[in-house]
Amino acid sequence: MAIMRVAKKQTNGRGIDFTTDVVPEPAPDEVLIRVNVAGICGTDLHIYKWDSWAENRILPPLIIGHEFIGTICDIGSGVKHLHVGQRVSAEGHITCGHCRYCRNGQGHICREVEIIGIDRDGCFADYVCVPVHNVWAVHPDISDFYGALFDPIGNAMHTVMSQQICMKNVLITGAGSIGLFSIPIAKENGAEKVIVIEPNPFKREIALKVGADHVLDSGDADVRDKILEYTDGLGPDVLLEMSGNTQALKLGLELLSNGGSASLLGIPPREVSINLAEHVIFKGLTIRGITGRRMFETWYQCESFLLKNGKVFEPIITHVLDFEDVEKGFLEMEASRAIKVLLKVSE
Repeated sequence: MAIMRVAKKQTNGRGIDFTTDVVPEPAPDEVLIRVNVAGICGTDLHIYKWDSWAENRILPPLIIGHEFIGTICDIGSGVKHLHVGQRVSAEGHITCGHCRYCRNGQGHICREVEIIGIDRDGCFADYVCVPVHNVWAVHPDISDFYGALFDPIGNAMHTVMSQQICMKNVLITGAGSIGLFSIPIAKENGAEKVIVIEPNPFKREIALKVGADHVLDSGDADVRDKILEYTDGLGPDVLLEMSGNTQALKLGLELLSNGGSASLLGIPPREVSINLAEHVIFKGLTIRGITGRRMFETWYQCESFLLKNGKVFEPIITHVLDFEDVEKGFLEMEASRAIKVLLKVSE
């Protein structure tokens, strides 16, 4: 019985255990992947801290993690188009494949979705099993560090590409990793100005490095006036809400220009009270909810972007740690000293 290293949520409560487990065997429609590099996501941090969301969603014991790149080392009996030795990543949302949404190309909103590292064992391990239909062969010119990040870059890509961005003034609320990934994607797609609101000075600095035109402290008393100044008094045309912060969401909708549009990816911790008449209906706004990635349109878009512009994301990767230092990565993220943390699982 082969044994592997894992970062596992063994019980309810704060923390993570770096321990061992049995190497899984692939089902007929699965592949076994040896993980090369994995990324720590904000969702993983929620699980580490064991906040109210994690308490109501996660059932330990569970190997967490869903951002990764690796090498196929075994395939199920029914797998035909992949082979041992291929370098791959994977879509973390495992869909049913037969519901109305899956069958009309909207698998990202499948009601029966199962998520790697949340509903089933994830990639913070030497090995992970993934259904063949979720596996993505990574282009040889994309490095492991960027290939491990198709998932969060895909969240950013989906959010940006849901809007008409070209020649528009764009407001991004929240400069976590996905908000930061969104900045160069928006600029590459023709955004006139990208304005970012973020309370953390470290993240504001990174936002400027990856191409934001204006970066504001959300705590400044004149933040509203500055945004109107940058947009000729009209307000931004597009809002990309990445923070889940209630006040940021309300401010963004209030500032949007008449006829503007919003894409909401950040998840508020509680219900949000909005003056729909004044700030949405009478302004003629369009609001879109964003979840996951469009499978697999978003993945093709990410591949194209990474091949052309991938190194623009380099400032966002602030920490690269050995796998056994996984808890250090969580602590650095919790203290807002890190943005994207990568774990070197195998060489």
